[in-house]
Amino acid sequence: MTTQHPIASSSSSTASTDPSRTSLQPESAQEQPRSDSRMPAYLAALGYALIIGFSFLFVKMTVHIASPLDVLGHRFLISVIGLGIPILLGWVRIRISWKDVWRILPLALLSPILFFTLQAYGLLSASSSEAGIIQAMTPVFTLLLAAYFLKEKTSLLQKLSLLLSVAGVIFMFTMKGGASFSAASLTGIALLAGSALSFAGYGVLARPLTRKYNPLELTWVTMVIACIVFNALTLGRHVLHGNLTAYIAPLQQPRYILALLYLGILSSLVTTLLSSYALSRLKATQMSVFSNFATVTSMIAGTVFLQEQLYSYHIIGAILIIVGVLGTNWGGKRSLASAPPARISNDSIDSSKSRP
Repeated sequence: MTTQHPIASSSSSTASTDPSRTSLQPESAQEQPRSDSRMPAYLAALGYALIIGFSFLFVKMTVHIASPLDVLGHRFLISVIGLGIPILLGWVRIRISWKDVWRILPLALLSPILFFTLQAYGLLSASSSEAGIIQAMTPVFTLLLAAYFLKEKTSLLQKLSLLLSVAGVIFMFTMKGGASFSAASLTGIALLAGSALSFAGYGVLARPLTRKYNPLELTWVTMVIACIVFNALTLGRHVLHGNLTAYIAPLQQPRYILALLYLGILSSLVTTLLSSYALSRLKATQMSVFSNFATVTSMIAGTVFLQEQLYSYHIIGAILIIVGVLGTNWGGKRSLASAPPARISNDSIDSSKSRP
């Protein structure tokens, strides 16, 4: 199967011949797509939330086997191999120049690199409950960044729905206990806040890039960059400590390999594809609120597969999250038909001549 590149063929209509500057037109000035054209994007966002929600089961399988940095290195190595094989066999064609790589590099730095790094080290001095509450603030950060940089407009109902979704997550983690926000965990909290802000920035930056590159191209470049960075860091650490064999040792355990396949293929590669596609059709704010829906998925997965106790506050929090997600995505003045890709104006990221 050959991957088509509609972006390349349509770039002349969306980008000018001046590659020197980038500017974004307000979304309110753009033509609105039909509501039925966004249904695949909603399904992609839902699939993203479901995969992320189940990923914690597989993360738990790795924490006692390898260090967080080793897991990240192995995880993105699996991602690159998973997508690299069909590319090498000619089943999928990727047309990316070094100039394109430099444009996509900031996206990869925000997520996966900064997002996962800050999250991993933040969890060393903060509890999982604190992490859950802070990560729930990602849609709020996205709302603020998207309003400033993309001029995204949201109705009062959408804003309230987003806050309702955030409140659902905070309610569950607060009732669960462990979110004390003590002075001892301030460093971890700051790192986790940086992680949430990085992911919000990723969602905002990805919007205009999805107009220029298709999801497969964005996914390939971000996966390769993350693979290089994380493996360079973890291999360098092992070399400094003289225990290079510790990098390979976890790969000898079938349980670890199974977890890596899920984390590398589904939770990294596929979710990046799904989120890139969803962001090409939905507002950054609409997409970001689905990350809170992943909390509901995690709750269900823990109950079904780990026999974790389900309490009333879980159900109340889940209802708040689901209502918030629905309100954020269907609570606009025009039934939220206002979610086309962020248009790249006459001062474009690139000219159509650079991508034949």
